Amino acid sequence: MWRTLLVACLVCGIGLLPWLSRTDPALTVLRARSADRDPDPETLRAVRDQLGLDDGPLTLLGRWLGGLLHGSAGTSWVSGSQVLPGFGLALGVSLLLMAGALAVAAATAAAVCAPTLRLGARGRLADRRPGGTATAVLAALPEFLVASVLVSVIGVQLGWLPALGWYGPQWMVLPSLAIGLPAGAVLGRLLDDLLPGAFGEPWAMAAAARGVPPTSVARQAVRRCVPGLLPNVALFVVGLTGGSVAVEQVFDIPGIGRLTLHAALSQDLPVLQTGTLALVLLAASAGVLARLAARLLVGPALRDGALQSLHRPRPPAPRTLPLLYAGLLAAVVGAGLPRDPIALDTLARLQAPSPQHPFGTDALGRDVLARISHGALTTLGTALAVSAAALVTGLLLGLLPRLSGPLVDTLSAVPPVLAGLLVTGVMGSGPWTPAFAVAVVAWSPLAAHTSSLLRQERATAHLAATRALGAGRLHLLVHELLPAVAPPVARHALLRLPGIALSLAALGFLGLGAQPPSPDWGLLLSENQPYAERAPWAVLFPAAVLALLGALAVTAAGGVRLPRRRTRPAGPAGTPAGTPVPAPPRRPERTVARLTSVSAPPTEER
Repeated sequence: MWRTLLVACLVCGIGLLPWLSRTDPALTVLRARSADRDPDPETLRAVRDQLGLDDGPLTLLGRWLGGLLHGSAGTSWVSGSQVLPGFGLALGVSLLLMAGALAVAAATAAAVCAPTLRLGARGRLADRRPGGTATAVLAALPEFLVASVLVSVIGVQLGWLPALGWYGPQWMVLPSLAIGLPAGAVLGRLLDDLLPGAFGEPWAMAAAARGVPPTSVARQAVRRCVPGLLPNVALFVVGLTGGSVAVEQVFDIPGIGRLTLHAALSQDLPVLQTGTLALVLLAASAGVLARLAARLLVGPALRDGALQSLHRPRPPAPRTLPLLYAGLLAAVVGAGLPRDPIALDTLARLQAPSPQHPFGTDALGRDVLARISHGALTTLGTALAVSAAALVTGLLLGLLPRLSGPLVDTLSAVPPVLAGLLVTGVMGSGPWTPAFAVAVVAWSPLAAHTSSLLRQERATAHLAATRALGAGRLHLLVHELLPAVAPPVARHALLRLPGIALSLAALGFLGLGAQPPSPDWGLLLSENQPYAERAPWAVLFPAAVLALLGALAVTAAGGVRLPRRRTRPAGPAGTPAGTPVPAPPRRPERTVARLTSVSAPPTEER
């Protein structure tokens, strides 16, 4: 019922979009049909009568819902054709593109985790070197920027693959790369964060001692960690299907994301409602399949409380790289702050980098370094605020999976672009409108991650033993569950910091965020993209700063770990203050098994 109510509220909210935005839907539809036609009162009255706008939004919504019961989604207000045939073709294109992007994401995630898998399967995790800079750069690159580079370099200059259109399998290679590479980098980092805990479990050490092949050990380690990532994989499936609007725009792909965006801009309600409902159903199906797959992989262990915690105290992470990246970012921002970001010099248009303009100039002769620096103050500040709010909201709602599960499935179906349109329609355009639109959907991956880790952590043997010894729910939550779940979710939030900045940039790229002459990073990339071949520095330097932000976020995420053990004060026996409290002797396996059998955690059905 909760899930159905959320879907109904979302669909009704979209149906009320023209009236909430206080615009005349007849005028918007007329401009979408023919921009040159004069919107005189008689013409607008004819459009209103044709669409039945005078009947009110509730009547229109009831007609559309009634048509769904008879297998019809209505007629497009702009083209006048039936919605379902054209929508079915767009959905098929998006699903095919999603399959290709998932294949690229899986290959990218495997490449990211390959060093940890190789060393962990051989029992040599001590030789593992902290890294992730290349992964951070890949995850921080905007999808629309990767798409633009692939189009101009591989599609146009080299001519290896077709770039524009959708006419066969060859046309899906470049879009799949543009969407799958950043997504695979993020998933690979999340999996790489869990693998050391899996290789430290007794089964892995016993397998290595008995001479089990390293490939089998690595495969079982991946199987042990994948259930914790399946909810986020489901969210990526929905995001790759409906959220790749910018990539579909660049490659001219007739997918569901582009169709939904055009319907939202023209207020074509039948198409927009059908697209949103399809994305919600896809999100619900992906969530159900992810939960079933997790239950199949670790179901008996979840029922019997036989798991071990994958999140153990981590050694201190090296601080050199985060300080280096933070220093470089601060130096870039500080160097451009004294410069004027909106000063025009038409005689210095598209100039290459020089001592006077270290990052060159754009098409209007403005200093690129100045615009990057002044845009960082708003872009980074807004991204940090949204990330902090998403982390707190995701942790709190993730601890209540029965409440947050339907919310996550519903909101994950709303792409940030569509959320930006809805928020803009209700609140109006403003400097905080894109931030609020991104914040509405940014917490859902963190909540899904929290719920997944919490479900596995509650099935650990040490938690069952602690519960059997008389610990209450509050003690278990504060001293056992939160210390195990909060650090990986915080690292996940840091990994998503560049993605949140990119979502804000994507809204600016599509014209839904900041407006000229603001130095917002998304607007900066959007303005300079047409000149990428003639003046590549105008696009490469903003992209490099975004990549630097991603490297800083990934390397700083390695320092988020469990707190150290508490120290005891100086005792009467002369124990010096600050000496770590020794861990209690480990209980024999029989005792733990007996305690586990006495007080196994209740299953979800109970």
